Amino acid sequence: MSRAAVSMILNERPGSRLSAEAVQRVRAAAAELGYRPNPAAQSLRLGTTRTIGFISDQVTITRYASGMIRGVLDSAKTHDHTVLMAETGGDPVALNDAIESMVDRRVDGIIVGLMAARMVELPKVRHRVPLVMVNGTSSREHPSVLPSEREAGAAVARHLVEQGHRRIGIVGELPDVIADPYRSVTIGERFEGIDRVLDDAGITAPRTSMAEWDPTDAFEQTHDILDADPELTALIAGNDRVAFGIYQALAQRGLRVAEDVSVISFDDEELAAYQRPGLTTARLPYEEMAHRGVEMLIGDRELSHDRVPMPLIVRQSVRDLR
Repeated sequence: MSRAAVSMILNERPGSRLSAEAVQRVRAAAAELGYRPNPAAQSLRLGTTRTIGFISDQVTITRYASGMIRGVLDSAKTHDHTVLMAETGGDPVALNDAIESMVDRRVDGIIVGLMAARMVELPKVRHRVPLVMVNGTSSREHPSVLPSEREAGAAVARHLVEQGHRRIGIVGELPDVIADPYRSVTIGERFEGIDRVLDDAGITAPRTSMAEWDPTDAFEQTHDILDADPELTALIAGNDRVAFGIYQALAQRGLRVAEDVSVISFDDEELAAYQRPGLTTARLPYEEMAHRGVEMLIGDRELSHDRVPMPLIVRQSVRDLR
């Protein structure tokens, strides 16, 4: 058969008038010879490399990082793309260098994935290579995928109200972080969602604040909030690390989680499922955010600013008071 006919079959070009028998013969011969297309040659011909760059501040072995990596790899594979990966350690200079390096390697697009949803400064990307932020934003307003924190905060507060709780406290608000988008662009929304539901229910919740989420601070603040209001039946933790400190403080006071004071939280760290009782918490959807980011980059989704729901993982740390 002619070289052109074989090329049309192996590259699955539309509009071919070749017979099914000819297609079968060519594919059988290719399989027998162990033929594989040359990606470099295809890239020159098509003007694409079928490669995307994934740059993260922390490519580490945690549930969050592995979930994001898995989401990127799975979606790239679905679209027959390979992935180049780089880690910056949170260094802005390393981030700029990684982007330039990816562009030099002619990737078809770049995902910048962050472990904490914050704003970062990005350079202007050469050659108009598309870039999508996952779990973060950029000062250049690149397309982004973020967790739906406001809805998650509302879901957490609503779960307590629906279980009959009216005496609710909040441990671990972060006023300094909320005020600084370079530290977080979503944590403020988390507390806005909580406040909206509690306000609608006519509940005024005492609260504590801290500089950053730390179990030791949470341990001390749990004692403070219960000393001030011992009738509280539930505590909302700023995140799971805060919840771990709350668990320890309750145990020291001789109080049982759920039976005496219910605890609910955010993030769904790996240890949340191993607490006794298991911690009810809203899960950060790292894997799904990565899927969305790749779909926006090379799939059918439009480049935009997208939000991904945070599912409430219900375990045994909240008592039904109804």
